[in-house]
Amino acid sequence: MSQSPSHGADSNPPIVVGVDGSEISYRAVAWAAADAALYGCPLHLVDSVAGPSTVGPGLAWTGIDFDWLNTEAERVLTEAVGIARAAAPGDGPVITTEVTFQHAVADLLELSKSARLIVVGDRGLGAVSRGLLGSVSSAVLHHAHCPVAIVHSTAAAAPEPASEPVVVGVDGTAASVPALEIAFEEASRRKAGLMAVHAWSDVSAGLDASITGWDEIRDSEDAVFAESMAGWSERYPDVGVQRILARNHPTQALLHAAEHAQLLVVGSHGRGGFTGMLLGSTSNALAHAVHCPIIVARHAHFTPENAG
Repeated sequence: MSQSPSHGADSNPPIVVGVDGSEISYRAVAWAAADAALYGCPLHLVDSVAGPSTVGPGLAWTGIDFDWLNTEAERVLTEAVGIARAAAPGDGPVITTEVTFQHAVADLLELSKSARLIVVGDRGLGAVSRGLLGSVSSAVLHHAHCPVAIVHSTAAAAPEPASEPVVVGVDGTAASVPALEIAFEEASRRKAGLMAVHAWSDVSAGLDASITGWDEIRDSEDAVFAESMAGWSERYPDVGVQRILARNHPTQALLHAAEHAQLLVVGSHGRGGFTGMLLGSTSNALAHAVHCPIIVARHAHFTPENAG
């Protein structure tokens, strides 16, 4: 029997994982279970049995179909619970499960209003295009109310060594603040170093080298970088920080830095974003291309005061 989470405005918010029985969704469960154990927060696993929304009139699911789908979803969730417990043995997170009757996207977006983090695989059972996010992961990434973690099927089966850093993109905008907060907290709990990357050019490295004024631009960007990083090491004295100031396109600089990272954290949009923009070009490109898990941090992320 599925168990729905019980979390209110003054409770410990859960990490929520979308599960569909695919290998990558199980990998997302394992990653999320380990992260939930680090935070001491609940883990909530969700599988949808909603039928296609485009089946047309007169083609609704029969009772037998529904019963079979519900039983299959319960089987998938039972298997996912076993994977989660194996990934976080001992005093692991409290785990709840839910079979939802609405479309997976709608359910995950509703749960994101009171979740610490939504975790999905980059694509599920219905996705076939290599290198592209599936419809569920893409929709959740663009519209969730809380940070979203994408676990990629192109990543190595074994997790990155704990010695590898957490990488965070820093662009000097307000969107960097929740990204820095998440990145420092993750690095602290993982007992890992932090690599902060600030890319100060929108052209690829090696181009426009003859343009005058690069030294002045670099000094200006270095000052922006320093201001963005001010105070974080005092809050997290246990986290060693490496600062990378790169004259490169942000996407390329972060992809390079994340090649041997255990986690990449970026803001939902940065300098090129406009008011109301849901996802910036850099964060969108990285969510598709990076191999390690990535967290896209929302500016209005979860706090107990705004839980629904």
